[in-house]
Amino acid sequence: MAIRVVKPGMLTTVQDAGRWGYQARGVPVAGPMDLLSHRVGNALVGNDRAAATLEITLLGPELEFESERVVAVTGAEFDLALDGKPARINAPFLVASGSHLQFLARKKGTRAYLAISGGVATPVVLGSRATHLVSAMGGYEGRALRAGDRVTLGQSAAGATSAHALEEPVVALPEGGATLRVLPGPQDDYFAPDALDVLQSAPYVVGANSDRMGFRLDGPRLTHARGADIISDATPLGVLQVPASGLPILLMADRQTTGGYPIVATVISADMSMAGQLGPGDRITFAACTPREAMSALIAQERALMALGA
Repeated sequence: MAIRVVKPGMLTTVQDAGRWGYQARGVPVAGPMDLLSHRVGNALVGNDRAAATLEITLLGPELEFESERVVAVTGAEFDLALDGKPARINAPFLVASGSHLQFLARKKGTRAYLAISGGVATPVVLGSRATHLVSAMGGYEGRALRAGDRVTLGQSAAGATSAHALEEPVVALPEGGATLRVLPGPQDDYFAPDALDVLQSAPYVVGANSDRMGFRLDGPRLTHARGADIISDATPLGVLQVPASGLPILLMADRQTTGGYPIVATVISADMSMAGQLGPGDRITFAACTPREAMSALIAQERALMALGA
C-alpha cells in the first residue's frame, strides 16, 4: 500500500499538523504552510485531521498508486489529470490501483495538498510525520520527495469520503498578493513610534530567497529605537522579526524555536493560511487590527471548518 513517485515536482513533502510540544527543547514545529487546506483535504477523504498529506509547491508531481484510494486536492489551483483525463480539485475522487495522477498547470496559489484516504504513513518522529527540511527530520527521510521514492500509505476505510465537494476553496487564493492583518508586538517598543504606520504604508514583496522557514520581505524599512538585538525569545508562527536591515522576516511553518531580533507585529492566526499560499514575487499589505477582530475572524473560520467536518 504505497504511492510511487514518477516525477517529484519542485518541492513535495509529507506534512501533518506539526511536531508540537518540543519547542522548549529546540525542535521546530514544521507542518503545513496552509493548515486550512490541509484540514479540509483530510475531511474530504474521510481522514482524521491529524493524518499526513503531501504538500506540493509551485510545480506538482506525477504519482502512481499501488492500491485503490479516495483522494482530494485542496489549496493552490492546479489542473489535474488522472490517467490522462481531467480530475477536479476541492472534491474527492477515486483512484484505481495502477493509476497515475498528474499535477499540470498551476493557476493560482503556491501550495496544494494531496489528501489520500488512510493518510501517508511514513515513520512518526517525536509524535509527528511532518517534514522539517533544515534538520532533515520526519516525513520521507527528512527530505523532499524524489523520483523513484515509494511512500507508504495507511489503511483506508472502505468508501470513506465526505458528502459533497467544495463550492469554492476554503482559502481565497491570492492573485499576486494579499492583505494580512496584524497585531502589534510583542516587542513593538523596540521600534520608532511610527513603525506600525510604516509597516502599513506600502506593500512588501516576498523575496526569491524565501522558504518554508520564513519570507524575506522587501519594502519600507523599519527603524529600531533600542537596537536590533534582544535576548533570544520564542518565535511563534506569523511573527515579523526585524533584523538590523530594517526589512521584516515573516516566520512560517519551519521557523526556528527562538530568535534574537525584535518582533514588530504578528500576523493573526486566521490569515496564516492565506500567507501560506504566497510565493516569491507576491505582494503583502499589512493592516493592523484589534485583538477582538482577530478572535472574531478565527471563530468564524473555525465555524466554517466545523461545517465541513474539518
